[in-house]
Amino acid sequence: MDATKTLPASWYCSQNLYQLEQRAVFYKAWYFVGAVPRFSVEREVEYEFAGVAITVRHDGEENFNVTRKSDEKELAHYLTPTGLLFATIDPLAGAFEEWFPASFLELASRYNFRRLPHRRSIKYPGRFNWKTMVDGYQECLHCQYTHRTFSVKYPPTFYEVHNHDTYSRHIADPNKPDDGLFLYFFPVCTLNLYGGGMSSFRVCPGEKVGETRMEFDYYFDDGTGGTEGFEEYFKFVRKVALEDFELCEVAQENLERGVYSQGVLNQVKESGVLHYQQLTKKMVMEKFKQEEAQKNALSQGGSRHNAAGVGYSVAAPEEVPILAGV
Repeated sequence: MDATKTLPASWYCSQNLYQLEQRAVFYKAWYFVGAVPRFSVEREVEYEFAGVAITVRHDGEENFNVTRKSDEKELAHYLTPTGLLFATIDPLAGAFEEWFPASFLELASRYNFRRLPHRRSIKYPGRFNWKTMVDGYQECLHCQYTHRTFSVKYPPTFYEVHNHDTYSRHIADPNKPDDGLFLYFFPVCTLNLYGGGMSSFRVCPGEKVGETRMEFDYYFDDGTGGTEGFEEYFKFVRKVALEDFELCEVAQENLERGVYSQGVLNQVKESGVLHYQQLTKKMVMEKFKQEEAQKNALSQGGSRHNAAGVGYSVAAPEEVPILAGV
């Protein structure tokens, strides 16, 4: 893939490639599941990423436990000093410090994420690939046309995205870096602190390549511990979310119809898209090469056994996609 080109449409439509993404990206990732107030009422909250269901439990004293629902296998989790909880979905995932650079904890230390009470959570299905939604979040060229109410407060002419390995920070106005905090956690989670409240969403991949489940958490405080003004805030942020949702469903339909195959990215205005797509491609290609090497080793071993009359052979796995030319 050229440095300025998007991923091909096949990466949004191929079931085989999506299955490889699961093994290459999702089983290795750390997921932002919520700020501490998200768990103040519900002592047990379930999540699902790429077909893996997990359960987050706590005792009311910020002692958390995360398990895989299928077998109750304990999974790694990490609570930042300022109240953000992250979890894995596979026991073989690396350490939190290996997934996120040190700069993330330094940034998170500037905010108190325990301050705003959790007010509401919603979820609903989406007919699009997870990358279709992340593409839109990782740039704001479309904001002035699609998110007019958002653009009034945060003009896209000043918008910048700063990429840091597995997270990106969006800055609405470089001259006011603390006015609005927008974070993307690779591959499918976000955290947004603006408009008087805080929200997060997760783009949870489903069983099929063109299906997701959108999950949102909303936090808000009117300054006195109450909810006055919450519905106005909720209406504002939901409008932005629904505008993106509608765009994604149309974009996915066009991808599947063959209207679009591959495009070119603006390396400044769309650096966030370029960054996460290249990271996705890198991890997928590494996994593909690893599995091909394993398959070839098994095939060679099978050939030796066949020569000895054992009658052993290994078929090429059907889920391995053709990645030539990507």
